[in-house]
Amino acid sequence: MAGLTPILAPALSAALTDWLAQQRALKGAAPNTTVAYARDVNRFLSFMCHYLGESFGLARVAAVSQSDLRAWLAAERARGLSPRSLARALSAVKGFAAWAADRTGGDATTVLSSRGPKYRRKLPRPLSEEGAAAILTEIGGDAHQDWIAIRDTAIATLLYGLGLRISEALSLTGASHPLPTTLRITGKGGKTRLVPVIPTAAEAVDAYVQACPFGLAHDQPLFRGARGGPVNPRLIQSAMERARLRLGLPATATPHALRHSFATHLLSAGGDLRAIQELLGHASLSTTQAYTAVDAARLMEVYEKAHPRA
Repeated sequence: MAGLTPILAPALSAALTDWLAQQRALKGAAPNTTVAYARDVNRFLSFMCHYLGESFGLARVAAVSQSDLRAWLAAERARGLSPRSLARALSAVKGFAAWAADRTGGDATTVLSSRGPKYRRKLPRPLSEEGAAAILTEIGGDAHQDWIAIRDTAIATLLYGLGLRISEALSLTGASHPLPTTLRITGKGGKTRLVPVIPTAAEAVDAYVQACPFGLAHDQPLFRGARGGPVNPRLIQSAMERARLRLGLPATATPHALRHSFATHLLSAGGDLRAIQELLGHASLSTTQAYTAVDAARLMEVYEKAHPRA
């Protein structure tokens, strides 16, 4: 089973294509999410076709048994999938089974009630307030041109000061300048949110615009590469990596860690969890709640240092 080729019969393949189209159109699934869904459901359907040894059509999808599901999960585990990836795959299968049941009049209760493997969520790895401030100062330290140093500082300031993802910062266009007091951001799944703009971020972007040697049309990227094209995220990741090495910060000091730092430091300062959820654009409060665990862990670390055990 581990080496089966995930090729589906035309009818099932067409059904999967239709379901994926619905995920994109109605639920705003991001491209990477859609690719993962396609891969997971494709492997599930291919496994069932081989495992059951019978004609496996759309009507049969919702009727698979718990033992069928356990066999599939066992095969995926044997293939090396982590508990987290297995849980994601099962979630995708549940979505497809529910859709199939709706189309064929079947009952997907067995599939939908199946529990995935438990796994421990990785806690976000924020920087300290001092570390985040040091990155903003140092990230442009080895840039070949002054305006690129100013650009990298502006981008890092948006990540830390506004809690943006790097993709969101780099998707800003010339129409975003000057930054308004509240910025409308389109995030994952096409969801929009309003983010207050702190003066430091507005000033950093102003400084970049003044230094940038390229004209910034309203419909063109705000942040430009050395040749005038859009900035590749890898350039910012590399600049951050070099800065953290100079500062002696851990390998977890990535651009996304600045977004984690924004949330963690806001929470430490008494920020409301629901408000932070809105600012980050998290669909579920449970995702934002991970920052409470980080805050508690940091509190215990301070406590241990202040009250060392004998």
